[in-house]
Amino acid sequence: MVSAAVDGARLLSRLDSFAAIGGLANGGVDRPAFSPADRQARSLIADLARARGFSVAQDSIANLFIRRGAEIGAPLLIGSHLDSQPTGGRFDGALGTLAAFEVLEALEDRSVRTETPVELVVWSNEEGSRFAPGAMGSRAFAAGVMPAGAERDSNGAELRVAIAETRAALAGAVERPLGFPIAGYLELHIEQGPILEKAGLPIGIVEGIQGTTWLAVTMTGESSHAGTTPRDSRRDAAAALVSALGRLQDAIMPGDPAARFTAGRLVSKPDSINVVARQASCTLDLRHPQPERLAAIDAQIRAVLSEAAISHGCSLDIELLLAASPAVFNADLVAAVETAAERLQLPSQRIVSGAFHDALSISAIAPSAMIFVPCRGGISHNEREFVEPEHVVAGAAVLLGATIDAAHRLARRGPGASN
Repeated sequence: MVSAAVDGARLLSRLDSFAAIGGLANGGVDRPAFSPADRQARSLIADLARARGFSVAQDSIANLFIRRGAEIGAPLLIGSHLDSQPTGGRFDGALGTLAAFEVLEALEDRSVRTETPVELVVWSNEEGSRFAPGAMGSRAFAAGVMPAGAERDSNGAELRVAIAETRAALAGAVERPLGFPIAGYLELHIEQGPILEKAGLPIGIVEGIQGTTWLAVTMTGESSHAGTTPRDSRRDAAAALVSALGRLQDAIMPGDPAARFTAGRLVSKPDSINVVARQASCTLDLRHPQPERLAAIDAQIRAVLSEAAISHGCSLDIELLLAASPAVFNADLVAAVETAAERLQLPSQRIVSGAFHDALSISAIAPSAMIFVPCRGGISHNEREFVEPEHVVAGAAVLLGATIDAAHRLARRGPGASN
């Protein structure tokens, strides 16, 4: 059997073609989930698939599946997503999707048969920039049910209608059940951070994804005149929230280098220069690779916020928006990725993902692993996002090798083997 190889020029050309769908003047992409641009990108990859004789299917949340050959049985899924942030980059998601399609083409070019069927998956609404939550398609697939979340976007468009229109636009696609059995999952993605670039390495062997907790915090006090209300008579919600955030910023990341703590969406009401705020709110993003530390820091956050509320005469409300446990990827599939990099003589290092990806949800139901390639300056979710062409091709080559190896390993797993 002649071994398969990726066609780097073909892959790079495809990346350019897809970047033009929803393309922005500065080189970025605006392709929100379930939008006309998203539907156009889905149609293009479906057309490319049919031109190669591959089959096309979709499920009730518009996850898209492409398979070569007529093999039956639970497949090894490879892929990522095609939707983007409003001013996103051309590689986030698209690289993993188009590299996976290149893997299918490379296997077809040399008539390579894998021991486990291989399918490309395009997960719907990974970004969550239009309809929350993010990773919606993979979450729904893993759970077998549609996820709870925003029912309308900021312009009032209904999620259920947007999904229906997206599915209807892909004429001729076979209908699949939501959450059918799979053998495993591999995903190539840009790192979205600076570690690989700083180390001068083309490949990251992703061992897992750190856990994430999102909180919505609201302090409620009482409005009063800024010029006449003394300190001991104030119930200043903004002061309470700011004091708590200052303590947490000084404590969490300096005290634990593995922790990530971010306050966003800061809002005060009535938002007037000469009125003591009656209400102040923010969102908090907490991440850590160890579940026990994630829980401990969450408790620390709640305690500090409570102390600040009491000391400022305010009430406190904390709403849990997201709780995603850390994921440890399957040792066999991680080894398949590492072996592929070694065979290609590509230097690599093991790494934990700081961002969550579709692989986080899928790792709960099937053996999973990821491959990272560096992005310039660690910049992502930005029009300046850039991956060197040689790193694009290297990542695809590792994905191809890892797919063949993983298909072999998964075929030899016994029934009921753990993820």
